[in-house]
Amino acid sequence: MSKVYVGMSGGVDSSLTAALLVEAGHDVTGVYMKNWTQDLPGMRCPWADDLADAKRVAVHLGIDFKVFDFEAEYKQKVVDYMIDEYKAGRTPNPDIMCNQEIKFKLFLETALEDGAELVATGHYAKTENGRLLKAQDENKDQTYFLYRVSEEALKKTLFPLGGYTKPQVREMAKERGLTTAAKKDSVGICFVGQIGMREFLSQYVTTEPGDIIDRQSGKVLGRHDGAIFYTLGQRHGLDVGGGLPYYVVGKDMEKNEVYVSTNLNDDSLWLKEIKLSSLHWVNSTPKDGVYRVRVRHRAPVVDCELRGDTLAFTEPQRAVTAGQSAVLYDGDVCLGGGIVVQ
Repeated sequence: MSKVYVGMSGGVDSSLTAALLVEAGHDVTGVYMKNWTQDLPGMRCPWADDLADAKRVAVHLGIDFKVFDFEAEYKQKVVDYMIDEYKAGRTPNPDIMCNQEIKFKLFLETALEDGAELVATGHYAKTENGRLLKAQDENKDQTYFLYRVSEEALKKTLFPLGGYTKPQVREMAKERGLTTAAKKDSVGICFVGQIGMREFLSQYVTTEPGDIIDRQSGKVLGRHDGAIFYTLGQRHGLDVGGGLPYYVVGKDMEKNEVYVSTNLNDDSLWLKEIKLSSLHWVNSTPKDGVYRVRVRHRAPVVDCELRGDTLAFTEPQRAVTAGQSAVLYDGDVCLGGGIVVQ
């Protein structure tokens, strides 16, 4: 059996991960990654509570427990990246960057230097000889967030929950008396708990009010408090007129203008083809051809044709947003993907 360092976040998934590895006979050490501890006005960062929950589970399981402080690297690699992307008018995914730079790079390297042979996390995914495969639970599958992890890192990683559904995980945690069995999943930004993106960004960027403009008529419909806060396809939070609902169909960061339309068939909302940048393939570069792709978390997996750094969809896709990731699949195998340029 192996010496395994488990990333324990204080949630039910990583708690059960540690328990299953102990039961499998591994020499397990729990590790809490201290990535973010900053409180924001009116909102308390839950890191201390999560650390306490992770410690309780480690004590219950009788395993060693450590804290790795990655706060400085996290701010630089994940938070600053996210803020810069929003400033540029794009919509990034910080969870993907966290997996690439922190969990499966910095955590992995630090654990191996500390004597670990393998690392493990509570992600819903599977690995097989350095390949990344979808989890059993299609609804919870997290390969979309893991597509930028390297083959070398995957060969050193265990995902014990890949074959279980979320209800099964909660039941198994309850059966083992884990105190986190009924703990709610974290929502919102990956590193600051319940806070919304607008509230978070407001602490780091200065914004100016600007016009919300009807793309069809050119008429100014209202005012916004910063184009940075709006994303393609957004319907809520526009606060413009009654009648048919308006959707964001574009924005101009230099002019600080947000463009909206009531036309669900607006060309800006539906794309037949996209360009990708920062391509990352888990194993080897796939040949041009027909694959399946997910263009954002929770989006359905749809047919596409890969041509170099271009993806052509069989059917036009709605609200494919610059800065998000398009992740390719061949059956259950996650091949990798890239960042949407548009």
